[in-house]
Amino acid sequence: MEISSLPYVDEHTQVVAADAHAVWQSVGQVLDRSFSEGRLAGYARLVGCPDRTAAGPRPLAEGSACPGFHVLSATPDRELVLVGRHYFSTYALVFRMEEAGDGRTRLRAETRARFPGPFGGLYRLLVISSGAHALLTGRLVAAARRRAEQIR
Repeated sequence: MEISSLPYVDEHTQVVAADAHAVWQSVGQVLDRSFSEGRLAGYARLVGCPDRTAAGPRPLAEGSACPGFHVLSATPDRELVLVGRHYFSTYALVFRMEEAGDGRTRLRAETRARFPGPFGGLYRLLVISSGAHALLTGRLVAAARRRAEQIR
């Protein structure tokens, strides 16, 4: 999947009082814990995601999967690229870690997605336009920040 070909949806950023390695670890732990819950597996099955269960190497690395996503690429302490698809959308969630000075790291979570057809448009309305996606992604980034600041 060519990530840059997917339309930009949004980005969530937090500056974390920890180095990139601690942020990398926390992102993997938060994602693995959050996405591996039973109800997300049911949702992934309902909307037709091919990735419906946690699988592959842990911590998250290329070839890992969790409900709704699989890891396209992983560059430790720098970037984690998750991709997925289902009946109504093809999407990517890209986590980037950048030096922010004074032992801090800027954590960015960028979402890109395509919503084809009328049902895709309706799904976009329900998930993106409603604010649900922004709320959930913001919570993931904030949880990763808190976790990294605890383990630094």
